[in-house]
Amino acid sequence: MSAVVLVGVPGAGKTTVGRLLAELMQTTFVDSDQVIEERAGKTVADIFTQDGEPAFRTLEHEVIVDLISSGQGVIALGGGALADLATRKQVSEATAVWLVAGLAQAVERVGMNRNRPLLLGNVRGQLAELMTAREPIYREVANVTVDTSKLTPTEVAAAIVIELQKLDV
Repeated sequence: MSAVVLVGVPGAGKTTVGRLLAELMQTTFVDSDQVIEERAGKTVADIFTQDGEPAFRTLEHEVIVDLISSGQGVIALGGGALADLATRKQVSEATAVWLVAGLAQAVERVGMNRNRPLLLGNVRGQLAELMTAREPIYREVANVTVDTSKLTPTEVAAAIVIELQKLDV
């Protein structure tokens, strides 16, 4: 089985659904942002403010390559990971699942989370811009697309399992 990579905007439910999906699939789960923080010894927000976004994106790419190269498990990516062309190429070698979230739903889930450096200030406006900019990229890599708007995280995980079975993954 290749790695199953969850992509989507902040608030789409990648981490929550990823844990549930890994449990259903009896495999491991990892959040790339958590691994980045462990390697850097500081939070994502601190990396952005102290080292800058380019340094973060470089480390993010290295982590994602390592995680996908392991060839198994469920991996939740940060919302902007696919902005990097090399990272997109790496994700295309795995099975990518795009979790689509409506703007209202994503704003509600994210709230005023200070750990999301690209969403500081006008959260709703920032998320709307991110959704518009990133949707074509998510669509490009996705083998499976699941609209999370009207589903619980458990229902989303179950829907992904069904879709993966159709792909024989």
